[in-house]
Amino acid sequence: QVQVVESGGGLVRPGGSLRLSCAASGSIYSIWAMGWYRQAPGEQRELVARVTSGGDTNYVDSVKGRFTIGRDNAKNTVYLQMNGLKPEDTAIYYCKVVLTPTNADYAVDYWGQGTQVTVSS
Repeated sequence: QVQVVESGGGLVRPGGSLRLSCAASGSIYSIWAMGWYRQAPGEQRELVARVTSGGDTNYVDSVKGRFTIGRDNAKNTVYLQMNGLKPEDTAIYYCKVVLTPTNADYAVDYWGQGTQVTVSS
């Protein structure tokens, strides 16, 4: 069994900051990548930021320079520091972990339950 749990969402004013955290636990052999996606009402889910096991990162253009993704391999945790938040950042943010479970030889995507981020004055 693998669990992916997010935390850190909330309500913030435009220009404010939030830090999201996501921790994976359970029967994990290796984690290959961890990332954050978001889905606004009526929109498709989109990749926000992603970090690989080697430390390579990529971001959607709309958050470059404002959001920073970080990873603590020892804790199987990924963070998303969000600065300069805008109303258009309002969405449910989901964590996705690409990992190989214990005693397996394939990779599986695990998703968290999502955390609401609302940017409003």
